[in-house]
Amino acid sequence: MQTFSAATLMLLASLAAHADQGRVNAPALPLYKQECSACHIAYAPSLLPAASWRNVMNGLTRHYGTDASLDAASVAQLSGWLEQHAATRAKYAEPAPDDRITRAPWFVRKHRKVEPAVWQRASIRSASNCAACHTNAAEGNFDEHRIRIPAK
Repeated sequence: MQTFSAATLMLLASLAAHADQGRVNAPALPLYKQECSACHIAYAPSLLPAASWRNVMNGLTRHYGTDASLDAASVAQLSGWLEQHAATRAKYAEPAPDDRITRAPWFVRKHRKVEPAVWQRASIRSASNCAACHTNAAEGNFDEHRIRIPAK
């Protein structure tokens, strides 16, 4: 049996923590990716608290200006998965006005230095287009070292 020194264990733990920096993804749910990625990236469930996901799923007929209705079985499956993987860390679990990720207090804090004109660039269009700047957003990786803000 191999044994590790305390220093080795601390190094391994530190590397594991660093490797996960910026990641907010949950185990994949094919139905979520199929239904939600049809219009936008499948936002990581941990970006909103469970109450917000409940509101989103209960309001699919008026989903931010679009009718995103689904059958009852799909709604039940998606709702359960979203709530199971919703934000629990205090900084992400703060209520988000209008249940919008882009209005969540943590999002506003993280993007406070982004000038309003940046969101209007043709390649970005809005704050909800995470993948425009976060190169690995579709995988749930928002590591600040992988941000590439488009010039236009």
